[in-house]
Amino acid sequence: MAKIKEYIPLVGQPVIDDLRLLSERLKGKVIQHINSTPVGGGVAEILNRMVPLLRELGVDTKWDVIKGGEQFFAVTKKFHNALHGRAEEIIQRDFEIFMETSQQNIDGVDIYGDIVFIHDPQPVALVKKKASNKWLWRCHIDVSNPNARVWKFLMDFIVHYDSAVFSAPAFSQRLPIRQFLISPSIDPLSDKNKELSQETIDAVLKKYGIKKDKPIITQISRFDRLKDPVGVIEAYLRVKKYTDCQLILAGGAAEDDPEGSKVLEEVKEKAKHDPDIHILLLPQNDIEVNALQRASDVVIQKSIREGFGLTVAEALWKAKPVVASNVGGIPLQIKHKYSGLLCHSIEGTSFAIKQLLSSPAYAKKLGENGREHIKNNFLITRHLREYMLLFLSLYHPEDVVHLC
Repeated sequence: MAKIKEYIPLVGQPVIDDLRLLSERLKGKVIQHINSTPVGGGVAEILNRMVPLLRELGVDTKWDVIKGGEQFFAVTKKFHNALHGRAEEIIQRDFEIFMETSQQNIDGVDIYGDIVFIHDPQPVALVKKKASNKWLWRCHIDVSNPNARVWKFLMDFIVHYDSAVFSAPAFSQRLPIRQFLISPSIDPLSDKNKELSQETIDAVLKKYGIKKDKPIITQISRFDRLKDPVGVIEAYLRVKKYTDCQLILAGGAAEDDPEGSKVLEEVKEKAKHDPDIHILLLPQNDIEVNALQRASDVVIQKSIREGFGLTVAEALWKAKPVVASNVGGIPLQIKHKYSGLLCHSIEGTSFAIKQLLSSPAYAKKLGENGREHIKNNFLITRHLREYMLLFLSLYHPEDVVHLC
């Protein structure tokens, strides 16, 4: 795990000094993060990097995970899709299953934080244990057009929090509590984002039988219908009619996503007649993800719905040209035709990929612009600063936190 001083060459000494100043104001406060899974997905990934850095800065930070069985996570996956605006059949029994498991966690999870930071809908009901401490609800998904029934159900819990946090202005909802807008981030020194030698990249390609004899198009994502891996294959097949290329679809699994195995089978069925489609179910190996992105000529993220889309930031940090759907938090990361290309359909995706493969100089410039944008806006040091300001704001009813 990188030390805070190792970020100085990337962000400058004043940024790190600012973080230390903020951390001093949080001495004596215990921050307790709670989410649904220790591995898989962007929330766990961010917390895995952020919690140790906060501790190093002197902020007493803990991280706990709720328990949930197969039925519970099947329901919360339906809720997740419905909150993103996807059609789902939600029945009364789903709410009962959610509350049964929630009650078990209410009974079993020890709440000890001065600030309890709840991530996403799965643990939202823990607020029933609220006492004199401060509670934050962090929504990492796009709830700009949520299923009304599910959102109303969650609102019965959300209104008891002190504040809510969303990733983008468009995601927020009218709430009777204070709201904060804080975008996620990537850690430039993590295994997934740090510089790699060409030998390491080549070794990963060799392991998976991928040759560099033709351009590589890659999407790194969980096998999730909202990431539209089947649509990715359809876009690739359109490109292949004009440019001989290959496709990598790579991703892992999250413990709270029981739908993943079904989607993976659908993808394999769609791809089975094309030897240039490489479908990789990766273990929790961030070096391999890093290497695959760095080996790619174009990285895509063809999500139908998206919370923020950290894989976009990861690819842009590596100065890769990115084609991504104009949904969720992706437009915050990509300014169309400046730091990447935004699309709205399979046809648009294939057209953008063809454009980048046929114009290497343009693709290179987009990648360079993208890296600079991520450096200035979406690195973990900015995220740490905004979270610490958020924690301090809970003890200040006004909108200004005085640091002197």
